[in-house]
Amino acid sequence: MKITVIGAGAIGGNLARKLSLAGHDVQVADARGPEAVAAEVLEAGARAVALDDASVQGRDAIILAIPFGVHEKLAELIAAAPAETVVIDTSNYYPHLNGRIEAVDGGQVESVYASELLGRPVVKAWNAALAETQRTRGLPAGTAGRIAIPVAGDSAEAKKVAMSLVDDTGFDPYDAGALADSWRQQPMGPAYCTELTLDELPAALATADRVKDAAVRDSMLERMAALPDNPTLDDVVEMNRAAHR
Repeated sequence: MKITVIGAGAIGGNLARKLSLAGHDVQVADARGPEAVAAEVLEAGARAVALDDASVQGRDAIILAIPFGVHEKLAELIAAAPAETVVIDTSNYYPHLNGRIEAVDGGQVESVYASELLGRPVVKAWNAALAETQRTRGLPAGTAGRIAIPVAGDSAEAKKVAMSLVDDTGFDPYDAGALADSWRQQPMGPAYCTELTLDELPAALATADRVKDAAVRDSMLERMAALPDNPTLDDVVEMNRAAHR
């Protein structure tokens, strides 16, 4: 597939590298310019390009690895992409990082809000796994204990594309329903960054509670402060799991 990843940070850089390794034609565009894309992101064949109309034209999928709430700034750019291009949103809302957003605090689902800002349907994927999980814990399909990642969206065909790409990055994709249901994979629900298998993930999504999960999200800095110095990935995953016991 022809894929453009917008954003070359921890999530975007990892996805660009892994999808290149899987054989896809990958471009990486960053608001800071092509020179901001790390050399290691490009080692498997991805190309750094300017963030302009050319970066989104003729692409099968566009992956948005950008801060939550800035989607409106990309609306004009994404409008230049073909109507059939699948747009995948990986962002998460954290008030201490993004500032309070009234619509989301009032109950609007994160990626529904992002889709409205963008003026384009999106699929929600890769948001519910830590960057380090994505970088280090992907496994070949069929491997026992493979971590699952929820994928939500309103188009069955678009979800099929996103789920195939999730599989290519080393994780079992799980159809988590419509975009309006994607609140179940938002911070900090039982399915969020807890490294669950395909057998475990459905129950975690089903037990999500919007009020409780938002409270857990807003206590994250306090909970992180209670971790050991230089916490490991396992420390963080266990912290997330413990919040729902």
